[in-house]
Amino acid sequence: MHFEIVARAAGSSARAGLLHTPHGAIETPAFMPVGTQATVKGLLPSDLAAIRPQCVLSNAYHLALRPGAQMIARRGGLHAFMRWDGPMLTDSGGYQVFSLAQLRQIDDRGVTIASHLNGRPRRFTPASVVRIEEQIGADLIMPLDVCIGYPSTRDEAEIALERTHAWALQAARAQRRTDQALFAIVQGAMEADLRVQAARALAGEPFPGFAIGGLSVGEPRDLTDRLVKLTAAELPADRPRYLMGVGEPDQLLAYAAAGVDLFDCVLPTRLGRTGYAYTSDGRLNVARASLRADPGPLDAACDCITCARYSRAYLHHLIRAGEGLGARLLSIHNVAYLVTLLRRFRESIVAGAGGTALRCEQRP
Repeated sequence: MHFEIVARAAGSSARAGLLHTPHGAIETPAFMPVGTQATVKGLLPSDLAAIRPQCVLSNAYHLALRPGAQMIARRGGLHAFMRWDGPMLTDSGGYQVFSLAQLRQIDDRGVTIASHLNGRPRRFTPASVVRIEEQIGADLIMPLDVCIGYPSTRDEAEIALERTHAWALQAARAQRRTDQALFAIVQGAMEADLRVQAARALAGEPFPGFAIGGLSVGEPRDLTDRLVKLTAAELPADRPRYLMGVGEPDQLLAYAAAGVDLFDCVLPTRLGRTGYAYTSDGRLNVARASLRADPGPLDAACDCITCARYSRAYLHHLIRAGEGLGARLLSIHNVAYLVTLLRRFRESIVAGAGGTALRCEQRP
């Protein structure tokens, strides 16, 4: 894997890059749809092929529990298993360590967690997580880290940072495959100085890329903004930066302008399943009565299959009737909206506009 910057924006830190992987180059900045269980919820691989995302994300923790990393390896790895031949990324499960706090115990060497499927304890260490990810076979892999919620104490933030840093180095020593890029993850909770400390310490290590973790966990938006920009500025300019778990359209544009290259979030499909759509005019509740006879598309500026073929009235009917097709069509549109948003942002950088013509407001 190697990363090259093909254009920079004047007046901001935004850049257009190419992240080369064994399964093709990722044109950055890019939004990566989340396929936690080796599937982007409700979407077929053919739906993804039509949307053309640069990379798809999955989760090593969930896949280790079910169906098992060895089983995926026996079937040719994750790409063959889920019939996706483009670049892929696997998260380690650090977020699950946070979200399943009642089921786990953390110590300096790793995490013991009771499976949310059957209650059986499983032990995860930095080395064992890398082995799992090497069996699964994604192009970009994340080390085990410690994510903590908001609010948190200074002591909690310091312990999480120390463990995350130590585990990243242990994961790097455990790595055996040379065709996978292991990113380091910057933690530090909501402590600005700890974020700077973590970013500077990791930047001195030979990791091919860096992730910014532990944000969008309930903190105020202005705090997220400040910490993302602060952290991104401390990371090496010649390597890719990945912001984990952030997916509101206006945030993608703001943080891409700050120099972030990769994004992921479950929000577009989650919103689709609950009847909401991103549009150029803001987030739309498709179940709203005013759409009952609306013949127009969800978004006239969108060229996804949902907008090209189906009216707001039809989608309104599907959502109100509880039909699964409604959730699928809205999910297709929402994923396509975010993928296209950053594709156009990138094109504007290459063209010299620096993304300045792109603006959106999607917050509820």
